[in-house]
Amino acid sequence: MEFNQLEAFVSIVKHKSFSKAAKELYLTQPTISNHIQNLEKELLTTLLDRKSKTITLTDSGKLFYKYAVELINIRDQAKSNIMGQLDKIEGQIEINASSIPQQYILPYIIKDFTQKYPGISFSVTNKNSKDIIDDIVEGKQNFGIVGAKHSSRMLEYIDFYEDELVLAVPNNKNYQIYTNESVDMDILFSEKFIFRKEGSGTRLLVERCLSEKGISLDDLNIVSLLDSNKMIKKMIELELGVSFISKISIKNEIDLELIKPLTVRGLNLRRSFYFVYSKNRTLSPIVEAFKDFLIHWTGINP
Repeated sequence: MEFNQLEAFVSIVKHKSFSKAAKELYLTQPTISNHIQNLEKELLTTLLDRKSKTITLTDSGKLFYKYAVELINIRDQAKSNIMGQLDKIEGQIEINASSIPQQYILPYIIKDFTQKYPGISFSVTNKNSKDIIDDIVEGKQNFGIVGAKHSSRMLEYIDFYEDELVLAVPNNKNYQIYTNESVDMDILFSEKFIFRKEGSGTRLLVERCLSEKGISLDDLNIVSLLDSNKMIKKMIELELGVSFISKISIKNEIDLELIKPLTVRGLNLRRSFYFVYSKNRTLSPIVEAFKDFLIHWTGINP
């Protein structure tokens, strides 16, 4: 039994005509007749009395008619509820995000997104960019937010925020000579450096930019390798070293005159943050809404 057979039957009853039913359903009259014949064959009974000029229901037809209408209504209700569920943006979004966007950008995004979709909640896990991308490639996750691209034909990246790395130094008398906050590259060889561990998008960008200038991390005096951005900031404040760090992450420290941001002439340390996802898997409706929101997000307005 098929819905097109039920629709044909109900339309014939409504119009008391095969030709009018065919017109309503945009079918040929032979197709309508074939639907009724197949339906009667399956039910082993005659549903319509075709002997008189006016088509009428048999007793079996009268009994079956209410079921046919109910089945069509149930189908339409199911379709409506399913489509309504797809359009209803609510639920939880689980996000794996690298440290800088997780700590300093994602809160603004969540604030703006939940104002538009108050039925959404978030669960956020911090991972470095490489681990997030490995999880997507291996099928453990469908998407994430990262600060560096890793090439793969199965991945799609959406750029949603531009960031800048600066050389963060203690705001003390040793660095007061740098009044214009721009320094020569020679400074790199006289400083104690604190770096993020491998897998960090920040470290990857710095390594690449230095390599383009013929400089290796081995050429620098690296005194600490850390996972925590907060610890790096605190160590800079305590004058234990300097570090390349996202400018947005030290905004409060700059305002409080604890850390001074310097730009190194000749190094282009601008980067983007990305929503990355697998081309081979379908995102849920709420994640699709989040992705579309990021595409049109206007950024942070302090």
